[in-house]
Amino acid sequence: MIGKIFAHYRILEKLGEGGMGVVYKAEDTKLKRIVALKFLPLELTKDPQAKARFVQEAQAAAALDHPHICAVFEIGEAKSMTYIAMPYVRGQSLKEKIATGTLSTEEALDIAGQVGEGLKEAHEKGIIHRDIKPANIMLTEKGQAKIMDFGLAKLVSVADVTKTLTVMGTIAYMSPEQARGAAVDHRTDIWSFGAMFYEMLTGQMPFGRKNDQALIYSILNDTPEPPSHLRPEIPNQLEQVVHKALEKDKLFRYQNMAELLKDLKAAQVSGLNVPKAEKSIIVLPFENISPDPEQEYFCDGMTEEIITDLSHVHDLLVISRSSAMTFKGTKKTIPEIARAVNVRYVLEGSVRKAGNNLRITAQLIDSSTDAHLWAEKYAGTLDDIFDIQEKVSRSIVDALRLTLTPDEKRRITERPINNPLAYEYYLKARQEILKFTEEGINRALQHLQHGLDIVGENALLLAGMGYAYYQYVNAGLKNDASYLRRAEQYAKRVFELDPDSPYGHLVLGLLKIWWKDSREGIRHLKRVLAVNSDDFDALYWLSAVYAMIGKKEAAEPLTERLMKIDPLNPAVHFYPGWIQWWDGHFDSALESFRKSYQTFPEDFLARLSYTMTLILNHRYDEAWPILSRLTKDMPGYPLVELWLKFKSAIKGQKSKVLQWKSSEFKIWAWRDFALSYYVAQCYSLIDDKKDALDWLGHSIDLGMINYPYLNEYDPFFESIRGEERFQKLMERVKYEWEHFEE
Repeated sequence: MIGKIFAHYRILEKLGEGGMGVVYKAEDTKLKRIVALKFLPLELTKDPQAKARFVQEAQAAAALDHPHICAVFEIGEAKSMTYIAMPYVRGQSLKEKIATGTLSTEEALDIAGQVGEGLKEAHEKGIIHRDIKPANIMLTEKGQAKIMDFGLAKLVSVADVTKTLTVMGTIAYMSPEQARGAAVDHRTDIWSFGAMFYEMLTGQMPFGRKNDQALIYSILNDTPEPPSHLRPEIPNQLEQVVHKALEKDKLFRYQNMAELLKDLKAAQVSGLNVPKAEKSIIVLPFENISPDPEQEYFCDGMTEEIITDLSHVHDLLVISRSSAMTFKGTKKTIPEIARAVNVRYVLEGSVRKAGNNLRITAQLIDSSTDAHLWAEKYAGTLDDIFDIQEKVSRSIVDALRLTLTPDEKRRITERPINNPLAYEYYLKARQEILKFTEEGINRALQHLQHGLDIVGENALLLAGMGYAYYQYVNAGLKNDASYLRRAEQYAKRVFELDPDSPYGHLVLGLLKIWWKDSREGIRHLKRVLAVNSDDFDALYWLSAVYAMIGKKEAAEPLTERLMKIDPLNPAVHFYPGWIQWWDGHFDSALESFRKSYQTFPEDFLARLSYTMTLILNHRYDEAWPILSRLTKDMPGYPLVELWLKFKSAIKGQKSKVLQWKSSEFKIWAWRDFALSYYVAQCYSLIDDKKDALDWLGHSIDLGMINYPYLNEYDPFFESIRGEERFQKLMERVKYEWEHFEE
């Protein structure tokens, strides 16, 4: 090959070769520059799949324009051979640099930051590399890192032409999902980046140098030795970055390069030495070791009650139930769990319940040292359950050397239901309500009624009844206002027993928001937080209402708290985008929703939110395919039907939009200020000014008072902003928005 001419390139020398190509140094005789030419190996020339993969590499890389990604000059064919022309990079590969000796922490951090920025750019363009390793990172003579060889790149939104029986990539740096031959996304690059960063910091591969089968076994099953064991001067914060990038379950890994880069930059700014949070804990689901597997509800209930008790302690951050329950039955180690939710302490335990007899074990572990700070076994009967729960909570407080206020002591010792059997019925009801099915709520009401039959009027049980009736409508299972009125009646009965009941305030707060009185709803939810500052429902709904009415400053602290106490809950992750959306920052909202969609691609809210912001940003070609999949997965669901109407409105299909005038959806939407608002937008899009203004006025009556958004930001109200009626509505909204909560 040396000296031969291909097209307008003269081959000068061979630079190297890999599974997907041979690379030569060559002279571009037209532009008089030195380039790198990559050829498909001769033996693969007749392989259509290999050739398609090779062409895809060029198309993927050519779409990227970033200083830390090697550019593509040209793709072509000559003498029956396909080639890609790229810049010739003078310098050495990262593999060669590591071989000369361990990098300093500062060098490793600098190179990792550059590679991370390049990967962030590629991922945001929908491109995965799938073969990140030191050999594919070139370091120029000036120290600039460049990602080479997108030969295994995969366009996420395009059909996969790389599907073969072999696993693509280099085994030592493969993610677990890649090693299994499963579907991969951008998080496979994050794993490979973590493996490479481990090697940069320690000089060793995270899973050693083994044969292929042993490597794959280690990747799937083993935890690498902590980098600080190999090199003690490695700061804790960088070690945490490596651990999180190498999480075997991609749900617990960094979800995008932006998150990882943020932690790298924080390490740089802080002098590479930021300690973990000291007073933070996750209560893992208690394991059911009872003879009867149906006792699972009892174990989960005990877990939830201890979480609730500890949440009353102001100086302790407690991970909420929904994130804790993701570890039910997990095989993850204690350090892995603690890293996934960013806490230091972990409580785990087991319950054996046989008839009325109980045997409970619990132990508190410091994840940073794997040391057991406290452990205890309890034996007794169901009558002792409240004493045991209190002892566990107090023991944790003592072990962590926390000082309780008199009010916190009182909260921990409170027993909202004194009868153990009635308490069991309550736990069963909670489990059923959380299923969000009509059958589950029906069973929950039966359990709660059994509890009331035993103890008579009880605030917790009555509030449970109210919450269950509210969930019929909130979950879209019933479209009948009588269910909400029943919920309100139960809330009033709660307050007759206990005027300060946080359970009653929660139910009534949710109902007030539904019944168009956001101000009163907010007051009730604040009463809940006054008792338990980490109550998930109160934080969740308060942040939602504040965001939608344009009170960003009030919504953001609530959302930040939700992210801390419930980091694995998909519903929490779309709230930053929600705030940005209602603040008129549609581009920022799109980026936030894209992250939540990439993190939870099957979650309904993540998909719906992403679709909505794509529409707001006029990216219809990307929105419609996701909406089509939602339509197939959730046929007839009201919010999906709503966005199908948006699609029709945007396409000018007026008759399709008007079809809902007699539909059940109209009745449902008329009761909710957000849905009424969306309907007004649809009518505005088809230039139906009267209906648009009718629905907008009704939405404002129900509490939609986000004046900046209505008056300026909303792109769908252009057809009615010049109307006199719109201007009068805005005068009223402006006053209410400016004087809200006075």
